[in-house]
Amino acid sequence: MSNASGGALGFLHKSHIVAEPGFNRWRVPPASIAIHLCIGSVYAWSVFNPPLTRELGVVTSGADDWTLGSVVWIFSVAIVFLGLAAAFAGKWLEEVGPRMVGVVAAILWGGGFIIGSFGIAAHQLWLVYLGYGVLGGCGLGLGYVSPVSTLIRWFPDRRGMATGMAIMGFGGGAMIAAPVKGWLLDLFKRAPDYLGPQDAVATVVEGGRIFAETAAGKVEVVAASAKQAAEFGGEAGLYVVGTGATGAAQTFLTLGIVYLVVMIFAAFQYRVPAEDWKPAGWSPKPVASGMVSQNNVHIDQALKTPQFWQMWVMLCFNVTAGIGVIGVAKTMMSEIFGSVMPLVVTAAFASTYVLMISVFNMLGRFFWASASDHIGRKATYMCFFVLGTALYLSIPYFASAVATNPAMIYLIGFYAATMIIFSMYGGGFATIPAYLADMFGTMHVGGIHGRLLTAWSTAGVLGPLAITSLRQMSVTNAIQDLAGRVDPAAFAQKFGAPLAQLDQLVAAKTVTIAGLMEIAPAGTIDPTPSLYNTTMYCMAALLVVAFFANLFMRPVREHHHHDEPELRAIPVE
Repeated sequence: MSNASGGALGFLHKSHIVAEPGFNRWRVPPASIAIHLCIGSVYAWSVFNPPLTRELGVVTSGADDWTLGSVVWIFSVAIVFLGLAAAFAGKWLEEVGPRMVGVVAAILWGGGFIIGSFGIAAHQLWLVYLGYGVLGGCGLGLGYVSPVSTLIRWFPDRRGMATGMAIMGFGGGAMIAAPVKGWLLDLFKRAPDYLGPQDAVATVVEGGRIFAETAAGKVEVVAASAKQAAEFGGEAGLYVVGTGATGAAQTFLTLGIVYLVVMIFAAFQYRVPAEDWKPAGWSPKPVASGMVSQNNVHIDQALKTPQFWQMWVMLCFNVTAGIGVIGVAKTMMSEIFGSVMPLVVTAAFASTYVLMISVFNMLGRFFWASASDHIGRKATYMCFFVLGTALYLSIPYFASAVATNPAMIYLIGFYAATMIIFSMYGGGFATIPAYLADMFGTMHVGGIHGRLLTAWSTAGVLGPLAITSLRQMSVTNAIQDLAGRVDPAAFAQKFGAPLAQLDQLVAAKTVTIAGLMEIAPAGTIDPTPSLYNTTMYCMAALLVVAFFANLFMRPVREHHHHDEPELRAIPVE
């Protein structure tokens, strides 16, 4: 017996949670789904992007507010640590069992939110990174792997269905979290102090920032449009920086406490089967297929095969393409269509869009994994990469078309294309464990899967990095182009500083594309809908590379196979 069965957490060890004869195995999947629904809320991260980028300005971003790029990276760090924790937790999970891992995951995920709430309240971005990104990310990884090997042991006759249910729960987490987060933010938000209309208050611009003269002295302010102010029930004009609240800190704290309680309760529902347990009347049925191996490959040997690295590239690039869009989904929908179709693409519409991403992410996991049982894993991934490439290339078309002709058909086309993309993103996660089992056998598939999830960590960096850096490049180019078109006198009147100070004004967020469009010559096309075109071309290119990695997939060579007598040496949880 492992030493891990002793100590303060010894009662959580797997040796203490072996199910007695007659235990109903269907009690385990709901606990797994509950944990995955909690940690799956990471997919609704983009709901936090707008409030976190205006924590100080509240109605709009202040000069010292965090940028979208810096906030998106919190999501990236969480995904990086998810993959790392999953990769390193495999052997520990086998030692101590799912209950201990589930409890630790609850403490890390719930505690990460709580630490993050203090970081937001104190406006210390590093605390949000530490809490949500590092600790929360580790909680994500541990929570993700905690039920998988246990469900495989409980359902050897329905392995895909059982693990698919849990992984589907992870994909569906945002379906619950997105509206709940939105409701909590509305509940806790508070409008900042209003000074009056912009033309009725004496202001000066210093270092790109706007200051207003008040009875209490000079205070920094932000200028909010009618649309921005309406979100808080206010009017267009000047608002004092540092007053009011977006509600993000209180939302983080509330969610942290709820997740902690729910996940610990769910973890205590975990049981493991006795060593030689199997479903009554069940016996394995061999499958005859050139791409389905009847042999096993050791976890360390798997890393020496080209098949492992081909799958690593396939998963990494498929996830990179999807995760970069998921991280800024709400912002992207608002930027592409909000400026040209403001009556349709409202804040509520964008929030519903995030919810539908979760729905299709979840349904895709079930649909594509089930389809792979009939058409094969290789053919399924071919669908991901061929269809995905075409869909990513269609997004710039819809964005460019709607900028010149704001027709509903382009919004519908964009919506449909992105939903199918997100279904294949989720389908990639649900299908990869079965693909690994086909290639490497089932003996070490849990550990191999954990190591393959480092591809997810890598994608968690590549996706948001690509989409934010390419978008920022497009924003800079668009602002420079618009600034060259506007009348310098109109510019100085609008922004309170000459055109020569453009870079300084942009850095302080005083000059924006929306602001420049208000004084642009008639007939000027708003460049906002096209900010993501370059990004989509790059994502399509990644899928082309992944297509060839899958195209050249072959069965693992015999010299990598595990010797049969060693199978009995593997401990059974």
